[in-house]
Amino acid sequence: MQATRCILVVIDPKLPENLALRRARLIASVSQSRLHLLICDGKHDHSEYLGRLRVELENQGHTVDTHQAWHENHHRTIITVQQAEGCGLVIKQHVADNPLKRALLTSEDWKLLRYCPCPVLMTKTEAPWTGGNILAAVDVGNADTEHRTLHASIISHGYEIASLAEGCLHVISAHPSAMLSAADPAFQLKETIEARYRDACKQFQAEFDIPDSQLHIEEGPADALIPRVCHQLQAVVTVIGTVARTGFSGALMGNTAEVVLDALESDVLVLKPDAIIEHLDELARR
Repeated sequence: MQATRCILVVIDPKLPENLALRRARLIASVSQSRLHLLICDGKHDHSEYLGRLRVELENQGHTVDTHQAWHENHHRTIITVQQAEGCGLVIKQHVADNPLKRALLTSEDWKLLRYCPCPVLMTKTEAPWTGGNILAAVDVGNADTEHRTLHASIISHGYEIASLAEGCLHVISAHPSAMLSAADPAFQLKETIEARYRDACKQFQAEFDIPDSQLHIEEGPADALIPRVCHQLQAVVTVIGTVARTGFSGALMGNTAEVVLDALESDVLVLKPDAIIEHLDELARR
């Protein structure tokens, strides 16, 4: 995140708090990134409002551009501007849909997380990051190259945020339940499963100085465990990744990130592997 040259900040004038802008200011104060403010609206003129925000931010020492645009829907508008401006991070405030609407329609925020070719930070809470816990969620049970690379990115981003906020980095990985019928004896006992997962964490624990007390290896589904541990730690940011499903048309994110988005009581940073980002970049340029 500290190498990000431009941050796209999605502004919603109807929301009482500019949570996305608050996080963007914090990150840009360290990374010296340019802030590109975007309002997605093709009907009303928001130039005066954007002008006030720009002056305020420039007086605080930030480099700022402003933009109002509309391309079919919110997520297409955001991605179009992200591509045009070369933004390396998108920050948007997440407002949960009501359950009925969510059951009938795919959330615009979900679509943004699926198709945006760069990391997306969804802001959800007013809690200050300073001194807070950062939770990085990895799936060390998948040891293929794509997952290992993604894990390294998740831990690295979590460590950067923890350093930025002078906070504490915690890591969680969910493991499956023991099965006596499993062909591998290591998966027949809970203790041996947990030991295998902890062994898989030793390399990044050593690299990022993460003690055992900040490593949470627990049994159960990730979409239930991640929000629970986030709540227990009162984490201010949760970093999660997604890998595309083989054979799907386009790049679809895993269900875990979508399910936990509304359940988490923290801001959420969603990352993708380089291969997916390259594919989404190609799709966005068409």
